[in-house]
Amino acid sequence: MAITRREFIAGLVAAPALVRLTRKAPRPIAGGFVDDGMALGHSLRDGLATPQRVPERRRVRVAIVGGGIAGLSASWELDRRGFRDFVVLELLERAGGNARSGANEVSAYPWAAHYVPVPGPRATLVRELFEELGLLHDGVWDERSLCFSPQERLFMFGEWHAGLEPEFAMTAADRANFRRFADIVAAHRASGEFTIPSALGVRRDSPLDRLSMDAWLTAQGFTSPRLRWYVDYACRDDFGAAARQSSAWAGIHYFAAREPNEQGPLTWPAGNGWIVERLLGKLSAYVRTGAPVARVRREGSRWRLTTPGVEYEADIVIWAAPAFVAPYVVDELHERRHRADFVYSPWLTANLTLERWPAERGFPPAWDNVIYDSPGLGYVVATHQSLRTVEERTVWTYYHAFAELTPEQARHELMARDWAYWRDRILDDLSRAHPDIRDCVSRIDVLRLGHAMIRPTVGFLTLPDRTTPASLPQFFHAHSDQSGLSLFEEAQYHGVSAARAALSVVAGGR
Repeated sequence: MAITRREFIAGLVAAPALVRLTRKAPRPIAGGFVDDGMALGHSLRDGLATPQRVPERRRVRVAIVGGGIAGLSASWELDRRGFRDFVVLELLERAGGNARSGANEVSAYPWAAHYVPVPGPRATLVRELFEELGLLHDGVWDERSLCFSPQERLFMFGEWHAGLEPEFAMTAADRANFRRFADIVAAHRASGEFTIPSALGVRRDSPLDRLSMDAWLTAQGFTSPRLRWYVDYACRDDFGAAARQSSAWAGIHYFAAREPNEQGPLTWPAGNGWIVERLLGKLSAYVRTGAPVARVRREGSRWRLTTPGVEYEADIVIWAAPAFVAPYVVDELHERRHRADFVYSPWLTANLTLERWPAERGFPPAWDNVIYDSPGLGYVVATHQSLRTVEERTVWTYYHAFAELTPEQARHELMARDWAYWRDRILDDLSRAHPDIRDCVSRIDVLRLGHAMIRPTVGFLTLPDRTTPASLPQFFHAHSDQSGLSLFEEAQYHGVSAARAALSVVAGGR
């Protein structure tokens, strides 16, 4: 039946209202903040965590403070050398530090570190550990732990592209800059100065440490905006700092210390939490979680370490917690409480549970997904290593480093903003590449880390007492802070080195 002109116009007027009535409401998004230990950390800082009465005392030869990769590596070394009289004291309810992980009904997922580059021949300790964990057999890496393809993609000009170097957007001048940069990196790699662990090749007087990575790029005549974005992204990703805030030595180390044709990385749904869980499978008997060390003091030739329920008397302390915490806990280090030359980068991580994948344009989903010129660092896909044919639901781990603010400003921002603010900020960022992201996400859990990692600032290499922040009898430092590089290999190296120093004291009978 034909309709009249009046009926047609009335239909047009009513249509928007009908759309509003029938449009699907946005999916409700659950979530909240994950316990980050911030309140407990502040109580240690303010001297409010020391219990008035300790009901139990225990005697151990070695006490390890901190259950991150450094502390677990020290424990691993002591245990495999046949030494059993030690304890690991971890502040949080779960060990792992920056390598801890979580899980839900969809997948395990990382809370911070999510991969380890395939270790080169110099990283002998990492290779020994990975052989023990079954990742390396007769020189062949476990294929299930090598990152599946595609590994990386970049969102730019409205669609996804393969890899993180924006080759598709380069001019001839950009390409020339990239080639020359690669040649300089290759020369630095061949020099032997840039190694992992860094202690095998570091020069304390390197002139590269006297200027920022951004200033070094300018001094070298690198003008390509694509190259400068790529280098700045690398600094934000590894240091939580922009190229202008990072030592040029550290910036070049990022590129020159790895093998040129590295086949990895090694990764798991839980990220480096996979390594933590396997270490704990061997070492859990030594680990005490929920045991913040509120005070460390000398009594004669021994150390007393106070925790909420137990006071430990130890001959040797291995400090495997961040260096900035020690002056607030160790009596003999109180004068260092306001040391300003160790700078820490704040960090925000979120795990997003997706009920379905968003619409895509361009290169297909990869393990690591980066949005060009985003304030965030992108996201990794926890289910990327799955062997299932179809993954309808997934978990994305989103990262944001606050390079645009000073660390103090960023820490204030982390504390002042509520969960809804970060939910919207994360979704706004991701919607640049995924306009329908809000229709896909059912939950967002957010972790705030006020002192996530040491920042290799200009001049860090030549800081006094960098490698040994305090010289105290039978007190050994074991943390990646000593390198200025928050890397798995650095934490493991310092943990094992401290354990060996402790064993030498035990063997000497002192």
